[in-house]
Amino acid sequence: MPSTSLSNPSLWTPLPQSSLCPCARYKHACCSYDGNVYVLGGRDSSCLGDFWKYSVVLDEWTKLNCTGDAAPEELEQHSMVTHKGFLYVFGGMWDSAYTGWRCPLWVFDIANQKWVPCQGKTSSPQTQRPSNRKGHSAVVLGSAMLVYGGFVDIKGSLQEFWSLNFNTMAWSPLSGSERRSSVPGPRHNHSAVAYQNCMFLFGGLKGLREQKDFWKWNSTNHTWTCLKLGPPRLMGHAAVTYRDSMLLFGGGESQNSPNNSLWRYSFSSQSWSQVASLPGSDAPDRIHHCCIGLGRSYEPDTSSFGSALQPMLQDAKPKHFKNKCFPASHSDIEMKTFTKSLSSSELDTHSEPRNDPQLMENSLTFENNAFRKQWSCSEELLLNQGDSDILKNLPDTLLVLGGRPYSRQSPISIWSMTLTDS
Repeated sequence: MPSTSLSNPSLWTPLPQSSLCPCARYKHACCSYDGNVYVLGGRDSSCLGDFWKYSVVLDEWTKLNCTGDAAPEELEQHSMVTHKGFLYVFGGMWDSAYTGWRCPLWVFDIANQKWVPCQGKTSSPQTQRPSNRKGHSAVVLGSAMLVYGGFVDIKGSLQEFWSLNFNTMAWSPLSGSERRSSVPGPRHNHSAVAYQNCMFLFGGLKGLREQKDFWKWNSTNHTWTCLKLGPPRLMGHAAVTYRDSMLLFGGGESQNSPNNSLWRYSFSSQSWSQVASLPGSDAPDRIHHCCIGLGRSYEPDTSSFGSALQPMLQDAKPKHFKNKCFPASHSDIEMKTFTKSLSSSELDTHSEPRNDPQLMENSLTFENNAFRKQWSCSEELLLNQGDSDILKNLPDTLLVLGGRPYSRQSPISIWSMTLTDS
């Protein structure tokens, strides 16, 4: 895939949602797996407990089951990560005597679309485990989930650092240098991403004080390193790993001051830069939102792409896919993306593909100059591809889901960002 210079401006586009979709929210959790985006919980006027899957190819939301003994209840400021076909949700419960003894961890089996008991993957007893918290960070490094910080009522911000081994489902505390100046210290509402064998942590709150410090955790030698400062003090922002960089979006210096700044940190040059937007393409101000990277450049490990969902893909309904990469000027950039495909009942699966105008209108269509050089491929090729091939060839896109400010009784907001080549 050709490289894209992040010094060039970005293109932001809102993606209108259908009536069947999650409501507007903030302090929710999101993650992606095989081209689907999963959204769990959060807040609108109250704490939410719904669970949704968004198919990028079909532009279709599906409400998933979130009931039963193995499923979580209403959650906010929790985390959700994915590893080898499972979603791991941690934290976010209301503090109470009930949550004091319970480990706030839930596991969702993507292939079977159901919540499974955590103990179902191991017979080893857990001797140590973290307590419930909110506003922590969670990333996947190798075969482990690393959880840092968080907020607990009465106690305030935490500086606990835990590792969950996915193979044994056993928790263990992590320790680094004990010198106060050489660790991030207690915090919540920060961001963290994984890159190679390290975790990178930025900003957040220490008690009531916003931070702008930037840290690297090396999982090989178990040490923290304070890195070069970049963005201003931020909390409630979100970050993702993109190729050899970290993209950091939104947040604010206080709860009531969301911004729309997009920052990039280059792991190779160890430098910060702010990414501009194309004129008339400003991103929304957002805080307590989620960012999801879609496309091969956002995948830290693509070796297991599609493996867990292969049985489902074999039985999947036929879908049509169309990509248009028409040249256009910046003043005439139009993005028609993620529109619905016809259902299988409207298709004659025994007949040859036909150039039906209605079928093409309802296919996934990209008409965007920003994609032209980055994703050069023919319509005929894509129309004949299977689901897994389509997912592998999705263009690199950053989605911003939900966040404050929000409108009550409105669909969740989704904004798409594409980096331009021109």
